[in-house]
Amino acid sequence: MAINDNDHRGLLPAGLGDLLPPDAAREAAAIDAAIERFAAFGYERVKPPLVEFEESLLGGPGAALAAQTFRLMDPVSQRMMGVRPDMTVQVARIAVTRLKHEPRPLRLSYGGNVIRVRGSALKPERQFAQVGAELIGVDSASADAEALLLAVDALRATGVAALTVDLNLPTLVASVCAGLGLAADPVRRLRRALDRKDEAAVRKAAPDAAAADTFITLLRAAGEAGRGIAALRALALPATAAAEIARLGEVLDLVDRADADLPLTIDPVEYRGLEYQTGVSFSVFAVAGRQELARGGRYSAGYPEDGVSEPATGFTLYLDAVLAASTPTTPRPRLFMPVGTSWRDAADWQAKGYATVRAVEPASDPRAEARRLRCGHTLIDGNAVPL
Repeated sequence: MAINDNDHRGLLPAGLGDLLPPDAAREAAAIDAAIERFAAFGYERVKPPLVEFEESLLGGPGAALAAQTFRLMDPVSQRMMGVRPDMTVQVARIAVTRLKHEPRPLRLSYGGNVIRVRGSALKPERQFAQVGAELIGVDSASADAEALLLAVDALRATGVAALTVDLNLPTLVASVCAGLGLAADPVRRLRRALDRKDEAAVRKAAPDAAAADTFITLLRAAGEAGRGIAALRALALPATAAAEIARLGEVLDLVDRADADLPLTIDPVEYRGLEYQTGVSFSVFAVAGRQELARGGRYSAGYPEDGVSEPATGFTLYLDAVLAASTPTTPRPRLFMPVGTSWRDAADWQAKGYATVRAVEPASDPRAEARRLRCGHTLIDGNAVPL
């Protein structure tokens, strides 16, 4: 079949798409619901620009997303700029520059679209909406637990009730390896073996039997949080690694006290996708379908390479996954209002829960016109008559 010019104009680059009714309205409502929950806990909204200079966008934790960033030349300043691939690094920049004199801890929230150079096999979209919150200026288990619990609270507010949380320590393996004095090559082999969950390969890559047993215990600790943290606490580990496990245990206790019915798991060797996290991190999933709805954790906000950074923790909700996992709300019934009805009439019916669709031209058959405009009711003699 031939494709005309108008058909070609509807084509979009791979990974980009139009969000149509009713999905666009659902996404906006989900963002509003999440931002409202953040505000209820004292998180104030900020709005960073879509594009900024690349040295600020790709500094600090932003360096992990350099390969995913679209770049362009600013015709005004003649400096290179980047289109944001993530909003967390922008909020961190705001915190350590524009808001550096505000009292800590600083609680900020955000919502907007990001774009990346390429998608992944599991997430082919290159543009998507993010909404999230950051808790900046404090390094404590209480702050870690607050971020996790707030993410769960916001997801429930968007309509996803059945959730489970997986907690990670993305720097734990590196801490253990450093404590054991391992060189770079054995560390790389161990990391590959741990990523594959391959115990035989772990034993082969470890420098000795004792080290192999330690890493295999880390591997086997994955699963239900209570059992896993008990296994981790029983290990004799270097001081830095032991402190990480103690922090994880503290966070688990705080979360359990706040929400005893929330299912918690841990995976202490997972770090993929958590490259800039520096401590306790987490992913939130829908129980049905096991979709990742949110990801967050501890990181350094700002620019450590310049000596300007603060401890921080936060999270991002993935709106496309949230909408897929949530139950769609029933839209307002549409009421067709013939020519001659006033704006005041429309307001009265809107107050009753209708979306009013006013005719702009006379219709010979109001019922047929209402159906054509996807209305379930039409106004006849002052009554909303179902079709």
